Amino acid sequence: MVPVKTRRKRNPEGRMSLGDHLVEFRKRLMIAGIAIVLGMVVGWLLSNQVLNLLRGPIIAIAKTGRNAQLNYGDISGAFDLRLQIAFFIAIIISSPIWLYQIWAFLAPGLTGKEKRWGIAFLGAAVPLFLGGAYAGWIVFPNIVRLLTSFAPSEDAAYVAARTYFDFVLKLMIAMGIGFVMPVFLVLLNFIGVLRGQSILKSWRIAILCIMLFTALATPAADVWSMFLLAVPMVVLYMGAALIAVLHDRRVDKRRAAEFAEYGLDEPNGGTA
Repeated sequence: MVPVKTRRKRNPEGRMSLGDHLVEFRKRLMIAGIAIVLGMVVGWLLSNQVLNLLRGPIIAIAKTGRNAQLNYGDISGAFDLRLQIAFFIAIIISSPIWLYQIWAFLAPGLTGKEKRWGIAFLGAAVPLFLGGAYAGWIVFPNIVRLLTSFAPSEDAAYVAARTYFDFVLKLMIAMGIGFVMPVFLVLLNFIGVLRGQSILKSWRIAILCIMLFTALATPAADVWSMFLLAVPMVVLYMGAALIAVLHDRRVDKRRAAEFAEYGLDEPNGGTA
């Protein structure tokens, strides 16, 4: 009997079964995991330098004559902290790889227009997040100085190292997210959910929310740090409103031309 050769069925539409999706997900997850593990090796080598940078404000306080230092609450505290720092560094330096893996997993199901929007969104969101995190890093020494100044001069400022790192990390992540919010506004405008004029008319509420956000991220008495963080966020909001307004004008002009071609009046005067 002559063996019959089996051919793999063609899939011109590029559809994948549930099993294929799971295999693809496992592949992307493994690549991202390997990148993070390798990043942790680099992060471990850099963790001591990062810890020295974090210790800077505490050393500055000690130079004023106060007894201030980081301390570890248990025998594994120093190891746990360096491991946490290494993981944080790994997430940052491996972000191009794991972000690409997420994109490569989602991209086959997107249209060409959605892919362009996704690339533009990532291209704007990633540097803005890093910029916001850097802004948090810039102001955190002032925040540490201010908060420790409330302790009486007779008392020593012993700061738990892990709690201290968690505080700095949360501050940087919060500011990173705050800087990315205007990108979400532009995205909502581009998909037709939010008009540019609506964003522009809400500037008073937006500034109030930004001030409240920066007040929560910084101590209430540290007005300078709050102002330093609020100004770029307001500028980014106004930039997002301007981009949205310009986009709406272009869309309205194209829509008006399409209606005029068919001899129809544009509904609602081109406003939504």
